[in-house]
Amino acid sequence: MSHIVTVQDAVTAFAGWMEPTCAELDAIEQEMPVILAEVDLLDAQIITLDRIPSELDARRLRRARRRVLAERAALANRTAGASLPGGAA
Repeated sequence: MSHIVTVQDAVTAFAGWMEPTCAELDAIEQEMPVILAEVDLLDAQIITLDRIPSELDARRLRRARRRVLAERAALANRTAGASLPGGAA
């Protein structure tokens, strides 16, 4: 008879003492507008899964796509400006 056992390392790989660092939390906070915009886009896409999209659905999808693109551009501009040390060269 063979016994089924768990591998202790795999079970405790994500223990409570493994918290995100402050830098990781700051990165998540900076990306949060993009994440929320992508969630809104996903919601708009889910709504249209079981039916033919109406004009209102199409507008909602376009608006959500534009918002995602705008938030990604804003994030890219924020991170590009933050990564340049010193100032004008």
